[in-house]
Amino acid sequence: MSGLDRTEARPRIRADEFRLLRDLVNEHAGLHFDDGSAYLFDRRLGERVLALELSGFDEYYKYLRFNVRGRSELDEAIETLTTNETYFLRQEYQLRGFRDEILPRLAQLNADKRRLVVWSAGCSTGEEAYSLAAIIHQSGLFPDWDVRVLGSDISKRNVAAARRGVYRNNSFRASPPDFRSSYFTDKDDGAHIADWLRKYCYFGHLNLLDGFRASTLGRVDAVFCRNVLIYFDAASRRRVIDNLYERLVPGGYLLLGHSESLLNLSTAFELVHLSSDLIYRRPSAAGRDRRSL
Repeated sequence: MSGLDRTEARPRIRADEFRLLRDLVNEHAGLHFDDGSAYLFDRRLGERVLALELSGFDEYYKYLRFNVRGRSELDEAIETLTTNETYFLRQEYQLRGFRDEILPRLAQLNADKRRLVVWSAGCSTGEEAYSLAAIIHQSGLFPDWDVRVLGSDISKRNVAAARRGVYRNNSFRASPPDFRSSYFTDKDDGAHIADWLRKYCYFGHLNLLDGFRASTLGRVDAVFCRNVLIYFDAASRRRVIDNLYERLVPGGYLLLGHSESLLNLSTAFELVHLSSDLIYRRPSAAGRDRRSL
């Protein structure tokens, strides 16, 4: 059967089936999908209905709820729904502020312990984490330091791809040629991250709602959680932000996506003005000026 035939043969999702599946995903992972996401469920989960040889989405819902393999299939469904394309050096203006304004400050604050830990929360297939490692290297501020870039994602498939560290041309669409030549080796199957840069990066599976699992990361100096909160409902966003706050050292920085903010979510953070961006900081015991680094 051709791919076209398979698409035409499978049943379409009904509104009531969409609501049941959406609520189940929210219950399991805290992820929020509005009514406009029915097409996404139909297109992406329809392939799962076919793969399991089920009659339709109602039977798929029952499979998720009651089958002995339902929990693992629900994890598969969530991976399918949340897989999105990303690329290196995304939101370059924010990364420039991180390099030029935040890293020098962290180099001063951590000079005694000579340790820097940055967390890419929702790292997808690893492009953001490796971008951060490259930027830290480019800064030249941390020679012989204990530098760690942690990457976590709700998708086990994404984490496996990040650990593999092999990328196609599309991942480099926003980066200059010297970025690729400096940090990757081109082979037949794609561009491989350099081993010497890979050693700074650690990847693991994590749902950001799980505060206990997140605590195993220890304390971090900065968190990038960009274009992740949009997947959560309001209550889950607050839980995620609380967990990020707990992982940050006093004076640590939180960087969100360009369309995201903590408005109506948290008053625990200070607002920090960079030259081309607004970010957040966990207040330090010394109570630094809220408007500057």
